Amino acid sequence: MQKIINLFDFKQKINYKNEILAGLAVAMTMVPESLSFAILAGLSPLTGLYAAFLMGIVTAILGGRPGMVSGGAGATVVVLIALAASHGVEYLFAAVILAGILQLLVGVLKLGKFVRLIPQPVMYGFLNGLAVIIFMAQVAQFKITANGVDTWMQGSALYLMGGLTMLTIIIVFILPKFTKAVPSSLVAILVVFGIVYLFDIDTKKVIDIASVSGSLPTFHIPAIPFSLKTLEIIFPYALVMAGVGLIESLLTLNMVDEITNTKGQSNREAVAQGAANITNGFFGGMGGCAMVAQTLVNVGAGGRARLSAMVAAVAILTIILIAGPVIEQIPMAALVGVMMMVAIGTFEWVSFRIINKMPRHDIFIGMLVAVITVLLHNLALAVLIGVVISALVFAWESAKRIRARKFVDEQGAKHYEIYGPLFFGSTTAFLEKFDVVDDPNEVIIDFKESKVVDMSAIDALNKITEKYHKLEKKIQLRHLSPDCRQLLKNAESVIDVNIIEDPTYKVMTNR
Repeated sequence: MQKIINLFDFKQKINYKNEILAGLAVAMTMVPESLSFAILAGLSPLTGLYAAFLMGIVTAILGGRPGMVSGGAGATVVVLIALAASHGVEYLFAAVILAGILQLLVGVLKLGKFVRLIPQPVMYGFLNGLAVIIFMAQVAQFKITANGVDTWMQGSALYLMGGLTMLTIIIVFILPKFTKAVPSSLVAILVVFGIVYLFDIDTKKVIDIASVSGSLPTFHIPAIPFSLKTLEIIFPYALVMAGVGLIESLLTLNMVDEITNTKGQSNREAVAQGAANITNGFFGGMGGCAMVAQTLVNVGAGGRARLSAMVAAVAILTIILIAGPVIEQIPMAALVGVMMMVAIGTFEWVSFRIINKMPRHDIFIGMLVAVITVLLHNLALAVLIGVVISALVFAWESAKRIRARKFVDEQGAKHYEIYGPLFFGSTTAFLEKFDVVDDPNEVIIDFKESKVVDMSAIDALNKITEKYHKLEKKIQLRHLSPDCRQLLKNAESVIDVNIIEDPTYKVMTNR
């Protein structure tokens, strides 16, 4: 029983009013986005809504981050567009299932913790780029489709859409200064909807994107050949989708952690994302991951527990089954205004305030990640490039820290006290510290302030000891940590390290 209580976080204090209202606000903003992503991928609009419901309900129950919202996100759908176009929707569903299995394995194997390796400049770039994408996606709503061609609104249609959008933004911005009893985003949507309905204003509505009415999702095994060739087709797409979905989900988890000053469970969230995508594939959803914008709407409206995400998911299902005709009449201007405020809130304005205090390479990495995110709409690739460059910069900076303090003791032995890590980036500088020819017959290398990290470091030790032994000089290594000694011992069959026993510190056996 205690495990069940912990699973659903029943012990968490819940503000039911905030949770329900936040969930409704999330549902209102998720509907047009889910429809847009499905249409973008060439899928049925209901495929997007099913994904929003299935992802939302499964991750709300099983996920590792209360308050986080998942749905049919564009970041994962974009990955599958080519597959759907070339092989059809059944292959897409199969790829979603396989991606879910891969994500499930990441969680079971407890690999979700590696998201901690994402540096802060990469987070800044990711969020700033995402904010631009969200904002520009809303600007695109100021287009209308005529005869299959998208054109910008003009005249009264543009003024009405712009005016209603500004009214929404004003309400979302000002209302929290007076009261936080109800989510300002939900109030803004209802007010604009009421104005358009009462005054019979002709403006763009949800129905102009697609119909949102339908039936319950049904169980369906993808109609594809179960063969190795099929696996070869879907595996690359599934792998990329799994990676994109996990990166965006775990970054969103970290973001909510910072906003709420609480701690989510990355491995549990990975399991939940996997289970949700497997469910999607078998019930006709297009798959997805955590949705940053909707999560920010939820958290901003006071959603802190699992209930708000459950309410959002159930609300979407209700819309599909019952309330479709009503939701279809919501003005797009209201949803656009809410999402524009989300974009403004997503942008890390603090990154501008501290830009003169950041190292130049961090500024470059943050800007690069933002640009890649905006230009390619590939959040996973942008983050991956940012992490790789950050790692290379760290390696370069660490390599420059290798130093050696040299002195000759009373017995005539020369000491090299090494400072800084010895790894692939610092081996060249390490080898340059030694004066092999002119050194006395006994040399001691002290690693008290250093650490042998990798195979390149072992190879460097092998090279320097070989040089001394060729000149028949005695060399000792001192103060190697236990893990360094184990690393050297493991390499004995590959590299002859030529270490002589250190009688003082007993670090290695006599070879």
